[in-house]
Amino acid sequence: MQWIIFMLLLFISSMEMLTQNRWKKQASAGLLENCTGCVLCSEDNGCITCHHRLFLLIWRDGIRQYGMCVHTCPPGYFGVRGLEVNRCTKCRSPSCESCFSRDFCIKCKDKFYLYKGQCFRQCPPGTAAQPGTRECQETCEPGPWSEWSACTHESRTCGCKWGVETRVREVPEAAREEGTACPALLETRRCRMKKHCPGGER
Repeated sequence: MQWIIFMLLLFISSMEMLTQNRWKKQASAGLLENCTGCVLCSEDNGCITCHHRLFLLIWRDGIRQYGMCVHTCPPGYFGVRGLEVNRCTKCRSPSCESCFSRDFCIKCKDKFYLYKGQCFRQCPPGTAAQPGTRECQETCEPGPWSEWSACTHESRTCGCKWGVETRVREVPEAAREEGTACPALLETRRCRMKKHCPGGER
């Protein structure tokens, strides 16, 4: 009787090992649809670990979780390389299409504008929307205009009928460092000069 039980247990164990070996061969050969690029894979949940150059992308469908090995992370995710596994991590902001880290966006979805790593529907005060790049650019607020310069023509202040006078305004240091687009910082206008110089100088 014991011999029969022993043979039955041996048979069950052999069948389990055969099934596991067959599944491992299928997974390593990529024959299971959800196991391409996997080192370890589950038929129900897909990839569990990936080859060292690939990223593990995990997403949920209801209460079920699925894994997939990908070369690059899809929009809305960024890649984090680790010692044991490389993962695709979701950007925190739902309006972010591509991010550098969890909280720093580098490209926003349509109808949003990027400013300092965040996505906005409308650009913050002190910035202007750039439709081409979908970014908010700092606006430049120059200082007040200086007084008009003396009226000159070729460095002379007299002896001609018409000359030119100029005025300038300064840009704050912060705006200069950020390379923001500024309005005109220099203006010129035509002016009437003294036709005759004092003392008969020309």
